[in-house]
Amino acid sequence: MATSEQNYDALVLELKEISLLAYTAAVLGWDEQTQLPRNAANYRGDQLSLLAKLVHERLVAPKLGDLLSSLKASPLPGAADSDAAVNVRQTRRVVDRARKMPSSLVQELARVAVVAQHAWVEARKNSDFAAFAPMLEQMIGLKKQQAACLGPTAHPYDALIDEYEPGETAAGVAEVFVSLRGPLVDLVGRIAQVSHKGKGALLTGDFPRAGQEAFAREASVAIGFDFDRGRMDTSTHPFCTHLGPSDTRISTRYDERHFNDAFFGVLHESGHGLYQQGLPVEHFGTPCGEYTSMGIHESQSRLWENFVGRRRSFWRHFFPKLQQRFPATKAVSEDDWYRAVNHVAPGFIRVEADEATYNLHVLLRFELETALISGDLSVSDLPGAWNEKMKAYLGLTPPDAARGVLQDIHWSSGGVGYFPTYTLGNLYAAQFFAKAQEDLGDLDSSFARGDFKPLLDWLRANIHSKGQRYGARELVRRVTGKPLSAAPLLAHLALKAKEAYGV
Repeated sequence: MATSEQNYDALVLELKEISLLAYTAAVLGWDEQTQLPRNAANYRGDQLSLLAKLVHERLVAPKLGDLLSSLKASPLPGAADSDAAVNVRQTRRVVDRARKMPSSLVQELARVAVVAQHAWVEARKNSDFAAFAPMLEQMIGLKKQQAACLGPTAHPYDALIDEYEPGETAAGVAEVFVSLRGPLVDLVGRIAQVSHKGKGALLTGDFPRAGQEAFAREASVAIGFDFDRGRMDTSTHPFCTHLGPSDTRISTRYDERHFNDAFFGVLHESGHGLYQQGLPVEHFGTPCGEYTSMGIHESQSRLWENFVGRRRSFWRHFFPKLQQRFPATKAVSEDDWYRAVNHVAPGFIRVEADEATYNLHVLLRFELETALISGDLSVSDLPGAWNEKMKAYLGLTPPDAARGVLQDIHWSSGGVGYFPTYTLGNLYAAQFFAKAQEDLGDLDSSFARGDFKPLLDWLRANIHSKGQRYGARELVRRVTGKPLSAAPLLAHLALKAKEAYGV
């Protein structure tokens, strides 16, 4: 009879082999987003469907279940936050979810995601929601089936958000938005009354792609992204993906008339990449070597994009480099540029939104996708509902579907339940950054010198190295000593508004 140690070693080996299959699928997913020929989507869907089936079969196979059962009463896992306890506990959670899902549904979700994403790319290009609607109908139907399999839950959406933010619920997310909605609407309203508004137009001009790419890469390297273990490409929707312990890919998109899109997109995706590159390599393939949740992942991207990248001290270092790279900015003052990158004004596009209005974009999507999953909203009524909420929350009506209901990739890829993690990430980021400032002292002097290592080292020690040792809210409490709160984010936004607008 095998010992507990032998069974645990066998469990780890099984997990690492399953991860090899999953990351092989991720390679095909990256290629699909960046390189795949237009007419190859159906076959790529079949490939990813097969790999999803193989991963699912390994997760629900008796072998993995028997290994988990043998360790259930074993003293080996020890303390709740030991490596063995984390790996056993988190594996059991994944296996329990997998056992509730029929293999046929897993395969179909993977296949349809590929075909639907390519339908979305074409529909977005042509601003044609009707062309995409049949694929979205199919995807929403599959997500409803998934929620039913994973339930029962208080709301069918709970089963879907749990995939990205374990333990979170629709009610919990709604409570977060209640704490933010009033103060954000008030802040945006007060800024709107200021006659001398920010210099947002300075971000529009002549920004050649080659210069943008070089400048964004320089910033990515400066904050710590390792291009010997990663690369950057272009895609319709920016993303970050992890293909192995030394292979993290980020992507962006370029608009030669707008600076914001690529630069802050690269900072955002580099933040994701830094988290992936900071996970413990020795635990790769097991929960101890995987990220905590998508909300914590988003906290890292939003922290580098906003709490660092839109900070005055960041531009004290990078503004002279910007002026060298883009001659048209030489007539711009550093103060005006700082106000420009922190310009607050409602806009149509979420990924281009300022910090103050961003969470209103997320609220809109959260309310729409919960209604889609509950059956209170049909796909055919989605464009109208989108426009109504955009008008209510941001005072705007999208001029076309590309700048409205078709702007995000998430629903085409099956990412229903993902959107709330952006706002959770903003809350986590604010609380983490406030604690880092408390622990490290004068970060602004460090940033002004172009030295971002102290902050990165702090994040590595307190967040990246923990893997899935703790849940998201527990990690926040352990790192900051306080439960999750909207106060740090609201304080951060209020300070920015005072600096840029005097309100």
